[in-house]
Amino acid sequence: MIFRPMDKTSATKRLQAFRADSPYKLFLVSIVFSALGYGIYKGVIDNFFAEAVGMTEFDRGVTEFFRELPGLLLVFILAAFYTFSAERFYKIGAVIVLIGMAIISVVPSTKIWAILATFVYSLGDHIQIGMKNTLSLQYAREGRGGLALGRQNAVSQIGNLLGYAVVIVAFLFFLSGKPYKEFFMASAILMAISMFVSFGMRTQSATNKNNSRFYFRRKYRKFYMLEVFYGARKQVFFTFGPYVLILLYGASARDISFLYAISAIACFVMSPVVGRIIDKLGYKTIMIADTLLLVVVCFFYGFAHHLFSMKTAFYVCCVNYILDSVISLASMATNVYVQDISETKDEIQKTVSTGLSVNHLITVLIALFGGWIWKTLGVETLFILSAVLGLCNSAYAATVKTGAQLGIQKKE
Repeated sequence: MIFRPMDKTSATKRLQAFRADSPYKLFLVSIVFSALGYGIYKGVIDNFFAEAVGMTEFDRGVTEFFRELPGLLLVFILAAFYTFSAERFYKIGAVIVLIGMAIISVVPSTKIWAILATFVYSLGDHIQIGMKNTLSLQYAREGRGGLALGRQNAVSQIGNLLGYAVVIVAFLFFLSGKPYKEFFMASAILMAISMFVSFGMRTQSATNKNNSRFYFRRKYRKFYMLEVFYGARKQVFFTFGPYVLILLYGASARDISFLYAISAIACFVMSPVVGRIIDKLGYKTIMIADTLLLVVVCFFYGFAHHLFSMKTAFYVCCVNYILDSVISLASMATNVYVQDISETKDEIQKTVSTGLSVNHLITVLIALFGGWIWKTLGVETLFILSAVLGLCNSAYAATVKTGAQLGIQKKE
C-alpha cells in the first residue's frame, strides 16, 4: 500500500472561512475589542441594576423593553439610510455604542438615566448585530457561510471571556464594594478602540440603490416567522436568566461574571463546531433539533428550587444557563437559510437586518410583560412559556424549504 502525504495547502483551504481579498482581519479585531468591552459591561450590569439602581423584576422587564426597542426600530433606520453599505452601518453602530457606554459611566445611578443609557447603547449594538452576520456571510468563502458565522461567534466569545475574566480578577484581588462606574469606563475605552479599528475597513459592500426602502419579501416569510419565535424564547433567558440567579439565589457580580466566563468558553469551543454541523447536516435539521433540548433546560431553570436545595438548585440553573447559551448558537442556521434562498448579497444584508427587527416585535412584548408574569404568576410560568415558544419554533422550522427545493438561482 502506498501512503500519500497529506496536502497541507488543501487541508488549510478547507478550514479557511473567509475570502483573502476581504478585510475580515480588521473586522474580527474590531469584534474582539467590542466583545471585550461588552464582557466587562455584561459582567456587572445586572448587579448594577439590582444593587445600585434598585430595580425589581418588573423594573428589569421595563428596562429590557427599552433595550430591545432599537431592534424593533432597526427596520426604519435601515429604510432611512437604505443606500448605506454593511460596512458603513457597522461603523455607525460602533460610534453609537461608544456614546451609550460613555453615558452610563458618568450619569447618576437612577432608573431614568440607566434606561436612557441602555437605550442609546442598545441602538448602536442592534445596528452592529445585523451587520456582523451580514459581513461574515459576505466575506465568507463559497460554501463556508456556516463556518464563517461560527468563526465570528468564536471570536466574540473570546472577547467576552476576557471581559468576564477582568471582572472576576478585579473583584478577587483588587476591588471591593460596588465600583460599577469604573467598569463601565473601562468598557467605553475598549469600545473606542473597536470603533477606530473598524474605520480601517475601507471596502464598501455593493448595494442596489433602486431597491425598496422597506425590504419585505414573500419568499422570506418563514424566516421572519422563525425570527419571531427565536426572539421570544431567547429573550426570557437573556433578560431574566441572570436576574433569577441574583434575586432568587443571591448571586454576586463575581458569580455572574464567572458563569458568563464558563458560558463564553463553552460557546467559543462549540461555535465553529455548530457552524460545521450546519454546513454538513443542513440548516433545517439544526433549526428543528435545537429547541427540543430547550424544553429540558427551561424545565430545570424554572423548577430547580422545587426539586433541590437552594444551593444545589443554584448550580443546576447555572449549568442550564450554559446549555441554553450553547443551544442558542444554532440560531446561526437561520442566517445560513437566508444566504441559501437569497439571490444576491445585497438581499442577505437587508433580509438579516429586517429579520432582526421582526423578531423584536415579540421580543419587546416579552421584555415588558416577562417581569409581570414572573411577579404575578411565578418564575415557573415564565420558563414554561419559553419552552412552548421553542417547540413552536421547531414545528415551524419543519415546514422550511431549501434554496434548491425553491429553485433559487444566484446572481452577482
